[in-house]
Amino acid sequence: MDRFQALRVFSQVVEAGSFSGAADKLGLSTTAASRHVAELEAHLQTRLLNRTTRRVSLTESGRAFYERAVQLLADLDEAEQEASRAAVVPRGTIKLTTSMNFGVRHVAPAIAAFLAAHPGVRFDVSLSDRIVDLVEEGFDLAVRIGAPGSDNVVARKLGETRLVPCASPAYLKAHGAPQVPEDLARHNCLTYEYVAPRGVWSFRDAAGAERNVRVGGSLHANNGDLLAEVAAQGAGIVFEAAFIVGPEVRAGRLVPLLQEFVSAPMPIYAVYPSRKHLSAKVRLFVDFLLERFARSQDWSAA
Repeated sequence: MDRFQALRVFSQVVEAGSFSGAADKLGLSTTAASRHVAELEAHLQTRLLNRTTRRVSLTESGRAFYERAVQLLADLDEAEQEASRAAVVPRGTIKLTTSMNFGVRHVAPAIAAFLAAHPGVRFDVSLSDRIVDLVEEGFDLAVRIGAPGSDNVVARKLGETRLVPCASPAYLKAHGAPQVPEDLARHNCLTYEYVAPRGVWSFRDAAGAERNVRVGGSLHANNGDLLAEVAAQGAGIVFEAAFIVGPEVRAGRLVPLLQEFVSAPMPIYAVYPSRKHLSAKVRLFVDFLLERFARSQDWSAA
């Protein structure tokens, strides 16, 4: 059995909705197309298609196999084009994960622009503030804020941001503003799940000395947008990335604090598995992000 030919025939049957339609596109007889799929099912020891006199439909196993088959065929086409030094046209699905806020505000516009230039590409995006295992969960790419993750990934720096302490004018009127980082220990500090070590906020003074303060308060959450909104409502002090609190600062709902002290810069990375062949579509999208994010980005809290 020619497995790649069988994959092509199977994919065409799914897309055409019939063996005859697939056979016409591939220049085969309907009998030959049917035989290829039957041999593939026998090889896999599972039924991929439900057949009726009018149409075919995917089984549950067939649907999962079809998604992988389409990706595999797209990768094969790209490899053949690269080997022959032809112009590589990106095709297939990029499975991407990134944080909720950065994904909506900055990655989403980048995806839209990339899709306009490369209509053969699709995206499957998962927004989560936690660090996912790219290999274990089957992702092609992540855009991450802070540490890139485990040692078995490749990280390309896209830019950087900083954490900024902020509070609302109402909170500051009621409780006063901290003058040095150590004052934060006496304030209601709203803490974020994915910052290590938990409950410790770190700053550097003008001399470069590190000032670590243990903080706590009435809210702990795993989403920066939620924390920023609760702080804007006057509930406490938040320590969040500039691209999260920046819009609220510019709107006057939050006020930056302790501006004589700074947090360490937080790099923004494009991350992909080191042991996985980097397909043309992923490579081009990463290059696209590098170029796009090299230009002025509204990630500040000014």
